[in-house]
Amino acid sequence: MCRAVPVEVRAVSGRRDLTRFIDLPFALHANHQQWVPPLKLERRLFLNRRLNAFFSHGEAEYFLAWRAGRPLGRVSAHVDHAYNEFHGQRCGWFGFLELEDDEQIARALLDAAAAWLQARGCERMVGPADFSMNDESGLLVDGYELRPMLRQPWHPPYYQLRVEQAGLVKVIDLLMWNLEVTDRSKVLPVIFELAEKLEGEHGIRMRRMRRRHLRRELAAFAEVYNAAWSGNWGFVPYSEKDLDGYARELQLVFDKHWCMVAERIDTREVVGVALTFPDINQVLARMRGRLLPWGWWHFVRKGKIMDRVRVGFLGVKPGYQHTGVAAKLYVEHFNAAATRRQHGGEMGWILETNTAMNRGMEAMGGRIVKRYRIYGREL
Repeated sequence: MCRAVPVEVRAVSGRRDLTRFIDLPFALHANHQQWVPPLKLERRLFLNRRLNAFFSHGEAEYFLAWRAGRPLGRVSAHVDHAYNEFHGQRCGWFGFLELEDDEQIARALLDAAAAWLQARGCERMVGPADFSMNDESGLLVDGYELRPMLRQPWHPPYYQLRVEQAGLVKVIDLLMWNLEVTDRSKVLPVIFELAEKLEGEHGIRMRRMRRRHLRRELAAFAEVYNAAWSGNWGFVPYSEKDLDGYARELQLVFDKHWCMVAERIDTREVVGVALTFPDINQVLARMRGRLLPWGWWHFVRKGKIMDRVRVGFLGVKPGYQHTGVAAKLYVEHFNAAATRRQHGGEMGWILETNTAMNRGMEAMGGRIVKRYRIYGREL
């Protein structure tokens, strides 16, 4: 295709355009073994403005880049009003970025997203995030050879170059740590010592979450999340509708052995939470984006396929962060690995600036295996 032909960026209009938006990464990455095709039906529901809880506090537009009648790239522009209200900012986001290796396409897409955000009063554009930092977020800049896990994106190396050529600069990196939870010898002894003292010295006990009460458990998770993460870059509180949607999503991957709660024995106050999930991407890679004709068979057998986990959240309320709650949560992951098929996985993302958590990963014998980057541009 002659690159002298101009690129035209248009907002997605109608069902056919939305199908093109969803299908584009399949065309771009079908020959990359590391890329995991999402379930197309799930993507359609996720992008639906009536069904996704994001749209109760945000707005978005989807764009396709065209050349000679063919879609070659996509991006979203979105404003999270809850984020801006919490931080006192006028920030806009871009996400769902996919494109052929072409500087002109990248510039056209990101300029279109920036113009849409600027028209809505935004002073800065950051991303990528689909739609928030709690969904797939960051641009992969290290770890291309590894398959992404649950709620992780994968991008070819040229994406970084094209985004930077379009005038975006690094804001912050998100780190993924590999952890093998079968070899206790790699863990600093102090971790086990702190965990052992938790109940006797501090009156805090660990238990597993319950599927039948998952929505209630997530309310407790949000309490810990809002207390422990409110100072982190990119934080936005969960709304009730966000938690309703999150509970529905987690029913598909919930495993009580990996979802843990630390609570005070006397008051039942939840003081720490770990949300860890078997890696459903191992199943999706076999489904190739569809339930039919045979995708459903792999999903039914998911318990025999998934042998890795992703620790998506591990947090402790500030007033209890020096009691050994985090150490106990770490140790319970080792205990779960002793009885489950999953013996290792990844933890994160963790902000590169979160010194305490990154040191904790080192103490657990972890190593950084992927790096995702958030970019920004002033508008």
